[in-house]
Amino acid sequence: MVIDYLDRSSAVDFDVDVCIVGAGPAGISIARTFIGTSARVCVVESGGLRNEESIQKLYEGTSIGFPQLDPATCRMRAFGGSTNVWGGGCIPLDTLEMEPRDWVPHSGWPVSYRELEPHYQRARALCGVESHEFMAGSFLTHPARAPVEFDARALVYHVFVLSAVLFGEAYRSELEQAANITLLLHANLLELEASSAGSTVRQACITSLDGRKGTVRARQYVLACGGIENARLLLLSNSAVPQGLGNQHDLVGRYFMDHPSGKLGTISTDIPDGLTRPYDRSGGKGRVPAFPELCLSGEAARENHMLSARVRPVAVEGTLPRGIRALRDLRSRLHPAGRDENISLDGCMSAPEACSSAVGDEQEKFATLAMRVMAGTGDIAGAFMRKLADKPTVKTEHIDLIGYFEQAPNPHSRITLGSECDVLGQRKVCVDWQLTSLDWHTYRTAGALFGAELARACRGQFHPEPWLQVGSDQAPALRGTAHHMGTTRMADNPQDGVVDRDCKVHGVDNLYVVGSSVFPTSSWAFPTFTIVAMSVRLADHLRGLLEMAGL
Repeated sequence: MVIDYLDRSSAVDFDVDVCIVGAGPAGISIARTFIGTSARVCVVESGGLRNEESIQKLYEGTSIGFPQLDPATCRMRAFGGSTNVWGGGCIPLDTLEMEPRDWVPHSGWPVSYRELEPHYQRARALCGVESHEFMAGSFLTHPARAPVEFDARALVYHVFVLSAVLFGEAYRSELEQAANITLLLHANLLELEASSAGSTVRQACITSLDGRKGTVRARQYVLACGGIENARLLLLSNSAVPQGLGNQHDLVGRYFMDHPSGKLGTISTDIPDGLTRPYDRSGGKGRVPAFPELCLSGEAARENHMLSARVRPVAVEGTLPRGIRALRDLRSRLHPAGRDENISLDGCMSAPEACSSAVGDEQEKFATLAMRVMAGTGDIAGAFMRKLADKPTVKTEHIDLIGYFEQAPNPHSRITLGSECDVLGQRKVCVDWQLTSLDWHTYRTAGALFGAELARACRGQFHPEPWLQVGSDQAPALRGTAHHMGTTRMADNPQDGVVDRDCKVHGVDNLYVVGSSVFPTSSWAFPTFTIVAMSVRLADHLRGLLEMAGL
């Protein structure tokens, strides 16, 4: 059942068994496991069924660390969460990345890969990749294009598969039709109101943007709002405990991690295609949706005391032939931003009347472009032949090496509450993203190692970026990848983390947190597949608790 909290005719207060705050992949995965059971479940979602600017603004905040990170533009506040815009990459964590590493402070998960493996099995179905077998750190499906072999002591490749599942679209109907599930849209959590000692959540206080207020009372509560917002909501739940729920050791919001990414350098070579094509995701269209990721080997990570890392060799086109340039200009004119890019160029040219509204007053420019395309048929034919030979349509000038890295857990990298408030009167988030010396050591060492090995494989030469040089005064070209992790980290000891191995908040009887915010370490891997696995694991635990209570 779906209820829009903006609808004044709907109920204000709700009494259920499980209250899940957040309808992204984590919240949806948990809710689905309760369909058809006797448990009453309410999923509280701040957004609607699609992105809305007024709702998205509730993510606004400040960034005071380095690199900078805009908290408003790297998340999606709507039913389905960030899977509305995700790339679909699925891959399990590697065993090494879950174990304690003596060179990585604060590393190690309280649960092992073996414990998580059966939940990865179930996550495959939720992500629509159940036909693909896997092992620790990789799927076993062979990529459409075989990658170049490297020295396995230095570099290895792991395989990820692309999911086509958008959780909001895929599972909306099931939740709408489930009699025991209430999906509450446009309902914003203000606070998890707790007992005087902060040991039990009594109710979730909710509101809509138009000021409608109410509560959700439940036996168990789950925060499933992402790596930034989970921490923010715990800190905002401070009427009974001034420092916020689960924050008795000042750990809520600390250890914030993302996957830093940046260009490591370039490779010049006369034979680039064999190196770049296996990592070109266009190879999955109509073919096997499995792709290799070129990774640092576990042996190299141990020997060099590095964090995990991967690199993508990206082909950079040379001079664009006139015919190809004309064709691309024509395509961009026919399909400007916001249009359906699946409309074929041939379809528009064979039915010009269907395109007349798009061309409008620019008919003359359109005709000129069409003539340029006709004059460049030789270039276009050559590009077509290259494509048939599984080569880039335009020859590669050089290769850019783009690195993606695990971030070291760092208690000084954190999420706090800022001084400004949003339209609901809630303090906005402040992001202080900070890197450590281990991060910088990893970037420099990985750049040299990846660059040398890839250049050797294609008989080329590696040219590192200046910012990787020790003592360089050039600003590092780093950015985040919107994979927010670690702010409510999992640990057996309350002095080391916010939640225990079952994702229950230490010191709070009936409050759980799920999602990448509980990750103790980040690996380099795309996090959604692990988020879903952890979510179905938590759902099993919650169902067990309710069964013991007679439900």
